[in-house]
Amino acid sequence: MKKIILLPILSVQFQISVSQTPSPPQKPSTGEIRHYENFKSNFVTSRNVDVWLPNGYSQKRKYAVLYMHDGQMLFDSTTTWNKQEWGVDEVVSKLIADKKIKDCIVVGVFNGSGTRHADYFPQKPYESLTQLQRDTITAQLQKMGRTKEVFKPISDNYLKFLVTELKPFIDKTFSTKKDAKNTFVAGSSMGGLISMYAICEYPNVFGGAACLSTHWPGIFSMQNNPIPDAFITYLKTNLPNPKKHKLYFDYGTVTLDALYEPAQLKVDAVMTAKGWTSKNWITRKFEGADHSEKSWRKRLNIPLEFLLSK
Repeated sequence: MKKIILLPILSVQFQISVSQTPSPPQKPSTGEIRHYENFKSNFVTSRNVDVWLPNGYSQKRKYAVLYMHDGQMLFDSTTTWNKQEWGVDEVVSKLIADKKIKDCIVVGVFNGSGTRHADYFPQKPYESLTQLQRDTITAQLQKMGRTKEVFKPISDNYLKFLVTELKPFIDKTFSTKKDAKNTFVAGSSMGGLISMYAICEYPNVFGGAACLSTHWPGIFSMQNNPIPDAFITYLKTNLPNPKKHKLYFDYGTVTLDALYEPAQLKVDAVMTAKGWTSKNWITRKFEGADHSEKSWRKRLNIPLEFLLSK
């Protein structure tokens, strides 16, 4: 069964689906997937992890690693709730074959379903809010069916899972380049937020982050919403060193993405003020692009070429 929620945004009906049944295994069109069922963690709920290996993967070579959130949506549209996928295997394979990016593997971390919003919502900016502001966020998210309890982000624990549990396992199991120059994180929407948070909290672990359709509102309205400014204040003091890192942001202009431009422009101003230039930072606007895997698939090559260039 799938629970369907219709969300009115700017006179557009935006459909969200929360899968309530396990997904069948993803089968890539190219390369190979190693599937890890219910990867255990001391910090977050257990979740599946799919590790994609390119054609010709060999233990005799070393590979960069791209960690991607919402891992169940990356490789196989026949297994997803909306029959869409990022097409990561096809996009990455072509970029490697064309020698546009360095050899890499992709670690697709499935979301925690009911815990997704709490896992991905940057915790420290949230904790800077007043109690009244937090109560407003809880009310909004309860109204949208994102939580039944008082909302409390656990993204600090989610990042501990990635950095102290999952990454050591990946580096031990696969032939990887372990340094920050070769370790990247990417996601869309709330996955874009947690990717931004990851590179700020762990600049010695992640050398680059791709944040597609970054969900700066945090909730589902911009009216009287303190969250974007909290994120911007956080970035002013926590952005990593631009000389050692790369950051990519983008947004579309329709459905949920229609909310993003004002906040993104403020973020861009912070980036400029902090010394980020076109050498290490890109923000792109995609006219007519909506909030969906098919849109992210069309432009995935852009952040990957930027982050993983040889």
